[in-house]
Amino acid sequence: MLTEKKIFEILSDIPDPEIPVINIIELGILRNVKIENDTYIITITPTYTGCPAMKVIEDDIKLKLKKTGIEKVKIELVYSPAWTTDWITEEAKEKLRKYGIAPPLHSTIDKGILIGKPKVLKCPQCNSQNTEMISQFGSTACKALYKCLDCKEPFDYFKCL
Repeated sequence: MLTEKKIFEILSDIPDPEIPVINIIELGILRNVKIENDTYIITITPTYTGCPAMKVIEDDIKLKLKKTGIEKVKIELVYSPAWTTDWITEEAKEKLRKYGIAPPLHSTIDKGILIGKPKVLKCPQCNSQNTEMISQFGSTACKALYKCLDCKEPFDYFKCL
């Protein structure tokens, strides 16, 4: 029988299906691992309700654990507390930036930050702050689409949720 810590290590190889440079632990989706009798209970929280990647993540978890000899796996989707960008690790934020996605600027608990209000962002390609929001929604609902006015490159911004 593997420990909860070992299961976290094993599952750290599972990338986010929409952002393959970060894994489900760095993104804060994997919340808990519990072992009851001979069943491994894996708790995950979607980045937002209806996130289409959750089925892929569930299947990836089951497949990864099956490859290590674990057959009895139960996936629990937990919506409360709701996922927040505060759960993204600092290392993952840097990986996002290098990948071309501007990471969240602030904590969701910062006072005075309005979700949906255009923010001054650094372009992840050239570091210019001469950027503008093109759309509230980018490649996924949890991102907004921006454009750098200097290098002319579009980029996603991972919104504070």
